[in-house]
Amino acid sequence: MKPLNYAILKYFTKVKEACADDVINALKGEYGSFKALKKPAVIEAIMTAEANGLLEETRFDVDSKGELRVYYRAHEEGAATINSYIPD
Repeated sequence: MKPLNYAILKYFTKVKEACADDVINALKGEYGSFKALKKPAVIEAIMTAEANGLLEETRFDVDSKGELRVYYRAHEEGAATINSYIPD
């Protein structure tokens, strides 16, 4: 099992785009018992990856609860970097 932050990064190499809720739903089967698989921590991991140039913001919307959802994607160079450091 990969560290959670690695799994979050790898997830973005397998989807067109995703928000924190998408990441949590995708990883909760394997990482559901991890304390860090909570929305604030996942958002922090995503924003750190964005700050490091691995992900980029694609769009945003508001969910049914009125909460802002920001979507990100791994651009070509970011995905290549992630895949070179984190094997499948």
